[in-house]
Amino acid sequence: QVQLVESGGGLVQHGGALRLSCATSRSIFATYVMGYYRQAPGKQRELVATITSGGSTNYANSVKGRFTISRDSAKSTVYLQMNSLSPEDTAVYFCYAAHPLTGTNWGQGTQVTVSS
Repeated sequence: QVQLVESGGGLVQHGGALRLSCATSRSIFATYVMGYYRQAPGKQRELVATITSGGSTNYANSVKGRFTISRDSAKSTVYLQMNSLSPEDTAVYFCYAAHPLTGTNWGQGTQVTVSS
């Protein structure tokens, strides 16, 4: 069973920053693509950022230049640094880990609220 433990959400003012963390096991971290989706009230879940086991990254256009996804091999943890936050970034953020053979696994979600 793939376990993803998320942390780091909260309330921040417009223009502020937050860092989300997603910890998993060493074997998952070494072989899965990981990243974050988000879901705002009344909207579909959307992909925010991904990072491969080799460190390649991809971002949604809406967050490029503001968000940075990274990985710490020593801690088997993926981070999402979110800067210049706006109310449009308010959502529940879900960490995920995906593998072509075993499918996609999800974290419990963490709320990010940006006040105007």
